[in-house]
Amino acid sequence: MTRLLVAAACGLPLILLPAASVYAQTQTPTTEAPATDQGASDTAAADNDKQAPIPFEGGQLTITQEEEYGERVLAFDGKELARNYDVFFDKIVEVGGVKVALVDVGDGGNQCGPAKVIVWKPEGGTIQTTTVEQDECGAPPAAISDSAIYFVPYLLPGDSKPALQWSPTDGLTTSGNLTYMPEPGTDWKDVDPSKYDNIIDAFHNEAVYRLAETLLGKDMPDMATSLLVGGGTAETASGAFFASGCVPHDCGGNDGFMAVDPVNHKLYFARRGDKPEPDAWPAVSTWPADVKEALDKALGSAN
Repeated sequence: MTRLLVAAACGLPLILLPAASVYAQTQTPTTEAPATDQGASDTAAADNDKQAPIPFEGGQLTITQEEEYGERVLAFDGKELARNYDVFFDKIVEVGGVKVALVDVGDGGNQCGPAKVIVWKPEGGTIQTTTVEQDECGAPPAAISDSAIYFVPYLLPGDSKPALQWSPTDGLTTSGNLTYMPEPGTDWKDVDPSKYDNIIDAFHNEAVYRLAETLLGKDMPDMATSLLVGGGTAETASGAFFASGCVPHDCGGNDGFMAVDPVNHKLYFARRGDKPEPDAWPAVSTWPADVKEALDKALGSAN
């Protein structure tokens, strides 16, 4: 069996695999309609969201939606395989000499990817499916080799997750374990918020990560998750930068705040759940006034 070699650095696991044989059907098939006015344009948009039948293993994969805002159904020759609000054909690949269709199936929503449904037909057998979903927020990205499909998880600070692989002969198995790791040798002088799409990127810095680890302990993954739905950073009068965010699908119910003071080598975290006041690391009473003010504006009063 092919051995899996993975490396986790800067929170982004890397995997080197031979390219798989990928069929021409790498885009979602659509039907097209000309648009000559606004009404026709709306019709064309609706038609483009429809997915044409996909020839596969002597039959057809179809994705249909019975109600305008209802669930979509993935089927093979009329036999239902999966259903959810977002169902989109990904591609057909060949793994271990077997044609395999990959379909994305999920709830939709911000910052959450879909599960990956694997469809194949063993020689002399009937159509089979396996759903890969590592957590409630979808499947890890898939990497295709000639003999297997590898699912390499996205890691948040403090995370450790299994790397999975699937093949027609062995099914879904665990290849190993990956652990989040900051960039070795980076220090406070390397902190640069202008390069961060999300304040979670600050954890890539080893000095920031080690202090966060000390402050948060086992709460670090949950704290990072509460910042997932967020944007860029802002700056306080004293030069600390900060941002707030929330847990995917739970904005307003599970919100986070993080501030970084690279000059004084300080970090400030807060997370609001179902309690009247947010949890904070360190205690809010020790926070500088301008950082406390930023927290109050982001999450509400924390007195």
